[in-house]
Amino acid sequence: MARLKDRYIEEIVPALMSEFKYKNVMQVPRLEKIVVNIGLGEALDNPRVLETAAQDLSTITGQKPIINKSRKSIAQFKLRQGQSVGMSVTLHGERMYHFFDKIVSTTLARIRDFRGVSPDSFDGKGNYSLGMKDQTVFPEIEYDRVDKVRGLQINMVTTATNNEEGRRFLELMGMPFKKPEVVVGKTL
Repeated sequence: MARLKDRYIEEIVPALMSEFKYKNVMQVPRLEKIVVNIGLGEALDNPRVLETAAQDLSTITGQKPIINKSRKSIAQFKLRQGQSVGMSVTLHGERMYHFFDKIVSTTLARIRDFRGVSPDSFDGKGNYSLGMKDQTVFPEIEYDRVDKVRGLQINMVTTATNNEEGRRFLELMGMPFKKPEVVVGKTL
C-alpha cells in the first residue's frame, strides 16, 4: 500500500474529523482521481508529436494516455472536428497515490526558484488544478531525449465540498502552498 494512503488513514482523517467536526468518516475529503492532460495544438501540423507526447505522458504517469479529439470545427484555428488536439491520463487508486506522492516529494522540488504552489487554484468545490510549464521536472524524463518542452495540466479531484476543506486536505497531504507574504504591517 502507498505510504501516503497509510498516512491519510492514520493521521489526516483524525485531524480533519476534529478540525471540521465531521460526524462520519465518510465526510472526510479524499482524493477521487488525478487527471494529467497535455494540449497539443501543434499536432495539427505534425502528427508525430502525438507519439512523443504519449511516450512522455506514459513515462510520467505509468499509464497509457487517451487521445482527445476536437468536438467541433473552428476555422480561425484551422481546426476540423475529430482532429487530435491533446491527450490525457486519469489515475485512480494506488497509481494516483504514488503519482501525488511523487509530485509533492520530488517533482515540485525540482522546479527552479520554487516558493510553493498557488493556494487560489481551486474551482469552488474543493478540486485543485496545477499547471506545469514543462515535463522535464519529472525525474523519469531524460532531458536529452526531449524533442520539445511541453506544458501539462494536473487536476486533483477531491470529495471536499468547498475550497477551504480541499485546501486543508491537500495541505495535510503535503501540498506545499505559498505562504502569504508579510510586508511591515500589510499582508499581500
